[in-house]
Amino acid sequence: MASTCSGCGPGYKTPLDAMKAPPPYERMSSSLANWLYSALFGPREKIVYLPCIYRNTDIQKPDYLATVDVNPQSPNFCKVIHRLPMPNLKDELHHSGWNACSSCYDDPSKRRNRLILPSLMSSRIYVVDVGTDPLAPRLHKMVEPIDLFWKCGLANPHTSHCLGSGQIMISTMGDPSGNGKGGFVLLDGETFEVIGNWEQPGEAAPFGYDFWYQPRHNVMISTEWGAPKALGHGFNPADVKAGHYGQRLHVWDWTTHKRIQTLDLGEEGAVPLEIRFLHDPDAAEGFVGCALQSTVFRFYKTRKGDWAAEKVIQIPSKKVKGWALPEMPGLITDILISLDDRFLYFSNWLHGDIRQYDITDRKNPRMVGQVFLGGSILKDGPVKVLQDKELKSQPTPRILKGKRVQGGPQMLQLSLDGRRLYVTTSLYSAWDKQFYPDLVKEGSVMMQIDVDTDKGGLKLNENFLVDFGAEPHGPALAHELRYPGGDCTSDIWL
Repeated sequence: MASTCSGCGPGYKTPLDAMKAPPPYERMSSSLANWLYSALFGPREKIVYLPCIYRNTDIQKPDYLATVDVNPQSPNFCKVIHRLPMPNLKDELHHSGWNACSSCYDDPSKRRNRLILPSLMSSRIYVVDVGTDPLAPRLHKMVEPIDLFWKCGLANPHTSHCLGSGQIMISTMGDPSGNGKGGFVLLDGETFEVIGNWEQPGEAAPFGYDFWYQPRHNVMISTEWGAPKALGHGFNPADVKAGHYGQRLHVWDWTTHKRIQTLDLGEEGAVPLEIRFLHDPDAAEGFVGCALQSTVFRFYKTRKGDWAAEKVIQIPSKKVKGWALPEMPGLITDILISLDDRFLYFSNWLHGDIRQYDITDRKNPRMVGQVFLGGSILKDGPVKVLQDKELKSQPTPRILKGKRVQGGPQMLQLSLDGRRLYVTTSLYSAWDKQFYPDLVKEGSVMMQIDVDTDKGGLKLNENFLVDFGAEPHGPALAHELRYPGGDCTSDIWL
């Protein structure tokens, strides 16, 4: 990290600064660039980027990056204003990250101008130029799968985070044969060439998925989904019993790049997906959402200096008739934490609700908001709920601006000020096709939830809808959301 400049690099000095102020000027020289910067990176988000997927649909077109106008004052509000198609078919774009973020805040040589787009199934990595024209991103570079295979022995890249060193780190889920392998690819932050593995030889975890690092505690923690060849074409419960899905957190020494501890969460913690440290860089705790049993675990540093985890939230399964199994889990698939570390949000993709928890008491989260947006237990659907420990009746379908919401709430992104929560409805194309075939036929949607940041509470904005069922080449599956100026799931503070 450069020490000659304070606040000349990308992002924000602290998470609380990000909540209350526009990001610092990132050395955009021309008058047009200055205007664009002011227009796009003000206190309120103006545009968002989303990967849109055609794999596992009947449409033989490449996945693409959509740019969506979310400025209520714009004539293009709630419209896709640009589409950048990838040069290949069936990539399965999934998550995205940045070449630079708040971890480079004190480095004046860095700019947040490249979006990193790993492809979950093809193992390609696309680098997209969003700096030249933020309203019309263009492809900058493509990293081919063979570079991951031969240089790292890894495949199926997932989460990307920028590092204070200027490098980019990407977690992986498998090896080139489709077996589980939780390693990490390093890219050069300028050339975007594959450098090699972050982890030491022989240190890769059995499975991989997400990760978050906290340098002040010299730690990184990673999670597990499953073996790519087991989940690649859908979900089979037998694969869980056969050991093809994970249930552990892996603790890594941030300095030596060695795996120093494994936390087995047991069946209650099966398939731990998104992991979030608290944003405070001094914090030694965070939360992870576990999909199959719909639990949230708190992980923390003990007085002895090692790490432990405890279950703090459990969403009861519902006994049902007319579904694939006799009990339906909520299936927690995404979680995030507000930048002030006060609220935790997560989505139950199958039950169809988003929940807001007050986490000021870290050991005892308290639900303060809930909203239903589709799901598999709607009262006019084929599934009948026989026993429900939470609801007295099945939810009604969600009709928004004349369109019925298919699927359930999935990927989440919170505005920097914490007042708007954006949500999309596609999880992963193979599982979309299996659990919500009408979602694949009609396309996903993007919705906006108004958040009460005082006492808590969630309310759907009835005037906001981005319908990816109306795309020019046919219905698409939109996934993760990114703001050009950074957000609470991409930026890490050192």
